[in-house]
Amino acid sequence: MSAVVAFLLGALVSLGTSWLLVSRLERIGDRLGLSDALLGLLAALAADAPEVTAAVTALVRGEHEVGAGVVLGSNVFNLAALLGLSAVVAGGIVLHRRVVLLTGVVAVWVAGTCLAAVLGLVAPGVALVVALAALVPYFAVLGTEGHGFTLIRLPRSWRGWLVAAVAEEEQELEGGIVRLRGTPRDAVLAGLSLLLVVGGSVTMERAASALGQSHAVPQIVVGGLALAAVTSLPNAVAAVYLAARGRGAAVLSTALNSNALNVLVGLLIPGTIVGLGGPSSHAALTGAWYAGLTVIALTFAYGDRGLRRGAGALIVAGYLVFVSTLLATVRDHSLDPGIPIAGAALVAVAVTTRLLVGPVRRSLEGGALLLPGWSVRRLWTFGVASSSLVAAVDAVSGSRVILIGLLVVGPCCALLTGRWVPTALAAGWAVGLAVLLGVPDGIWANEVHLTFLAAVSAVALATTAAAVVTDRLGA
Repeated sequence: MSAVVAFLLGALVSLGTSWLLVSRLERIGDRLGLSDALLGLLAALAADAPEVTAAVTALVRGEHEVGAGVVLGSNVFNLAALLGLSAVVAGGIVLHRRVVLLTGVVAVWVAGTCLAAVLGLVAPGVALVVALAALVPYFAVLGTEGHGFTLIRLPRSWRGWLVAAVAEEEQELEGGIVRLRGTPRDAVLAGLSLLLVVGGSVTMERAASALGQSHAVPQIVVGGLALAAVTSLPNAVAAVYLAARGRGAAVLSTALNSNALNVLVGLLIPGTIVGLGGPSSHAALTGAWYAGLTVIALTFAYGDRGLRRGAGALIVAGYLVFVSTLLATVRDHSLDPGIPIAGAALVAVAVTTRLLVGPVRRSLEGGALLLPGWSVRRLWTFGVASSSLVAAVDAVSGSRVILIGLLVVGPCCALLTGRWVPTALAAGWAVGLAVLLGVPDGIWANEVHLTFLAAVSAVALATTAAAVVTDRLGA
């Protein structure tokens, strides 16, 4: 009972005081003449203080899965809450493509470096240097508003692009940052707030770890789900508040910069000093979802010049799938690896479908070339539905009946359209189902599964190639 009280008090002090810390640091930054972009970075770092402190505390105490879980889980949560939920609440967020590209390249670089460190592919110190190789120039660009790079012999078009990108990022942040000139009193309050945030976060982390040990809760659940969500709540509430009032564009830079600072200050720097421990499958799974959702969110943001409500809903759904797969793997250590792979595959299929809605709609117009009287849409729908029906029957039958080979009915039906795009889509759908059905059939990745998968893939390639030839002849 005392651990529960300590956790609640620590969370209340840490999260409540972090708001005061953010506001005072913004005032101090304004007094120093920082740009809106740098003020946003400073505010993000201050808002990250609870999760960073909790992660560092766990790493120092040797609880590596808790420490890594807090950072990685917070980053996944940030993507879902700050970007996905904000887009759903606001009905969509309009973004500048230059901002998406500038912040996105750095975000993907840091996420990939973080994943490499968690997997044990590189030492934390090496990962820190690699991450700084992207972050230092990025901070410099924001600090000089792009003009400082005139001293470097970059092409004039590149310098102009950087200046325009930073200007657009500042435009997006306008209204999301309160500018009030700081005073010495603000500096004192910021220092006291920092002490309270650190103290509350340490108390919260220690209480959460104690509760996890007493109730046999795995460390990755304590750090990657519980602490990650609790410490990220202030950022999430602020993002939804901004989005609901038409300031949703500010959340992209906030979310991505917050995640990058989380990795830098909360994982790589302390990991370089005290180590990250041996590679953990659960931490690797969380890191993979962090990197994957980052790429997905940026793909939507760049392709649609913002985040639409449907894209936001998919990002939130991706987080829910992540939580489900993580809980499934920690509940049963002997669980087949196909479960998390299948979950990730479902998200990938949903995202791919969402990205291809426009091209698919256009490719399904008109009549079939090889079956007069039938439309392309009707034949394609019939083919995809046939493969889906076969997959459903196979999954329900379990390991008693294996029907993977019958999935080829989908691409064969789509071939009758004489169009290569619908045929390729139906073929890809059949191959994806063949991969996933290895789990309920109890043959995941063994010789039988690979044989069936090779057969379906061969038919998929053959039908697509035949459709390409037919399509060109009929054009």
